[in-house]
Amino acid sequence: MADVSRSNKNKIVQSTEEGESQSKFAHRIIEEMIVTLDLPPGSRISEQSISAELGIGRTPVREALQRLAYERTIKIQPRSGAVVSQIDFSEHFKLIELRREIERILVTRAARLADPIASRKFLDLVKRFKKAGSSNDATLFISADGEFNALLAQTADNDYAAAAMAPLQAQTRRLWYLQYREFGDVSKVSTLHADIAKAVADKNEEQARRASDALLDYVEDYTYRTIKVLKNTPPEVWRGARNK
Repeated sequence: MADVSRSNKNKIVQSTEEGESQSKFAHRIIEEMIVTLDLPPGSRISEQSISAELGIGRTPVREALQRLAYERTIKIQPRSGAVVSQIDFSEHFKLIELRREIERILVTRAARLADPIASRKFLDLVKRFKKAGSSNDATLFISADGEFNALLAQTADNDYAAAAMAPLQAQTRRLWYLQYREFGDVSKVSTLHADIAKAVADKNEEQARRASDALLDYVEDYTYRTIKVLKNTPPEVWRGARNK
């Protein structure tokens, strides 16, 4: 069983963000542990342990785990609890193909429907992405990326597209972190996200689509490179990569 208190102490002390429910808070923290390999593939997750470490009830933790299971980030096994899923390299390009089309819908609608408040939030995210890129801070990028995805879904106002996108984004975040540890290009991914956020803030639908396509081209490229390096690497080695 993963020792949350020992390996994730800095993450656990984070507080909920403004307007964030306990369930969303638990989901955000647990997913970050998984993405950054503090909980590598195959790790078992204790609902009771997570609840104690986060200082919240087991119900929101259970809801967070159910959402992670929907996103295919974990598997809930009868009588065995939750286990972090392996990354399926062979299926990843199918995922990217679908994500490209859905993301075009979301960014186009968001650019069309963004009101002044949403535009300001996207511009704030542009600054955060640029800061993450200039400081080569993967943790800052992951945090900004999560907020960007949530704001994009909210602004686009298409629950069907947002529901379809959530598990795709969750899996590409996991593979991105693996390639980041190998190739280290926070600057590139941050710039690509900043370009989308800026286009949406400017209500420029065509530019938003072009920026989205550029991001997915990058995702496709790093997936090829990462698979080449990691496809024969045992998961227990991936965890060591975070200390490189």
